[in-house]
Amino acid sequence: MSYTLSTRSLERLNGVNESLVNIVKAAIKTTKIDFGVTCGLRTKSEQAELVKKGASKTMNSRHLRQESTGTSHAVDLVAYISGRVSWELNLYDDIADAMKDAAIKEGKLIRWGAAWHKPLNEWDGSAEDLMNQYIDLRRSEGRRPFIDAPHFELI
Repeated sequence: MSYTLSTRSLERLNGVNESLVNIVKAAIKTTKIDFGVTCGLRTKSEQAELVKKGASKTMNSRHLRQESTGTSHAVDLVAYISGRVSWELNLYDDIADAMKDAAIKEGKLIRWGAAWHKPLNEWDGSAEDLMNQYIDLRRSEGRRPFIDAPHFELI
């Protein structure tokens, strides 16, 4: 089954880097899991509020306009099962696999918020395995992994 982005999701891609928009649009056509865009470009005040709430760890977010292009280099996606939002982690593994394939075709490196240590494109395996490697790495360092599975960004 092939999915398409809603008008609302397409609007949320306004201000996002064209390459990342192309990746999202290609991924929706090949994904096993339907998804939508919840966030693209953010203002500094929106980012500050997310940091204050603990929903983000940095004011240096790629959701903010990047100096190099004047666009956001990040998107947050949400999975849908039977038209309802789902936050089940395994669904985001499948979305990440579609994003990886689309990024390879676009010739761009992307990072997934559930595996911060390595670009998706440079991993020869499933997104789930990459996430597990990240979790193991962080634990071996005595650090807690930060899993933000809906987040994808250009590198």
